[in-house]
Amino acid sequence: MGFDFLTPIDIDLLIELKQLTTQHLASKVVFHSESEFPDVKKIDLAIIGVLDNRGKQNQIKTINLSHFRRKLYSLFPGNWKLTIADFGDILPGETISDTNFALQQVVSELIKSNVIPIVIGGSQDLTYALYRAYDTLEQMVNLVAVDSKFDFGKQENISFAHSYMSKIIVEEPNNLFNYSNVGYQTYYNSQEEIDLIEKMYFDAYRLGDVCQNIAIAEPVFRDADLVSIDMNAVKSADSGNISEFEPNGFNGKEICALTRYAGLSDKVSCLGVFNHFGSELECIIIAQMVWYFIEGVHFRSNEYPFGTKENYLKYIVPFENEEIIFYKSNKTGRWWIEIPFLSNTHNKLKRNTLLPCTHEDYLSACNQEFPERWWKAQRKNLL
Repeated sequence: MGFDFLTPIDIDLLIELKQLTTQHLASKVVFHSESEFPDVKKIDLAIIGVLDNRGKQNQIKTINLSHFRRKLYSLFPGNWKLTIADFGDILPGETISDTNFALQQVVSELIKSNVIPIVIGGSQDLTYALYRAYDTLEQMVNLVAVDSKFDFGKQENISFAHSYMSKIIVEEPNNLFNYSNVGYQTYYNSQEEIDLIEKMYFDAYRLGDVCQNIAIAEPVFRDADLVSIDMNAVKSADSGNISEFEPNGFNGKEICALTRYAGLSDKVSCLGVFNHFGSELECIIIAQMVWYFIEGVHFRSNEYPFGTKENYLKYIVPFENEEIIFYKSNKTGRWWIEIPFLSNTHNKLKRNTLLPCTHEDYLSACNQEFPERWWKAQRKNLL
């Protein structure tokens, strides 16, 4: 089984965590120890450490997540009706490919068991392993990356951590339906990469636009299967990362809000937080991000997929020679836009013809302006 790749949590750390009060999160978590392994059938969320950051140039081989676990489990939980387990760590394999294989196996088994993996650790190229974990599920994957860079670089020239997206796009089987970047900074991305985003009809949101109106990112996460967060997308003044100083990026409040959006999404089945190298300062914000993700999962509304449309208001907007149909939830006030099913094409949207959107998208349609994400989804539907 894939779980054979997991190593238990250090016994000294476990003893330290057991000394926390029964009100702390530590008392609500099932830990993988030398003598006990969590029962997957009784778990809702699984925290996994991956101690390999070789995908990034000039980095050490292993990292330590003890600081992260101390910070996370010393927080107080909300009134959550969730069962959380810490499955321990995946150690670096002989090669990066070995580590990827181990992570892929573990995450695949968890997702098939309806357990949401929260993967913490090394370089962001591990996102590739998370993406490959969906191969056995026979579904198209929507990937959202909170990142200052697109990571479409050429692998022979730069580290795998900055080129893993190129491998995802090119390598078979190609299960990627959509890639969305939240928080990119233009000066970190070549014009060739920016052009590729447009050519592939992917979605990209600049840092300044998201910070000005963070709610524009919510529908993006609502349509995601896999979310990957690069900690370099958080400015160093808030993350505590002084080894790779970033003057610009999301602040602590914003990155926690984005992580909560990911948790609230009924579709998100895996979260990865990467480019964290064990510093005690950075662990504080990562622990809070994971806390907000868990809270988001607790408050999921289970609106996707639609069981019945009786709980939604339907809005029909006449548009040129066609109609654009919107749905608004009576429960949460969230919006969706319908993507027409094109039966005479190789349609990638058979499992989902409803695209999350915002109220502003509806207003734009009323003003005879095509919602951009709707248009891009239409174009991908024809590819």
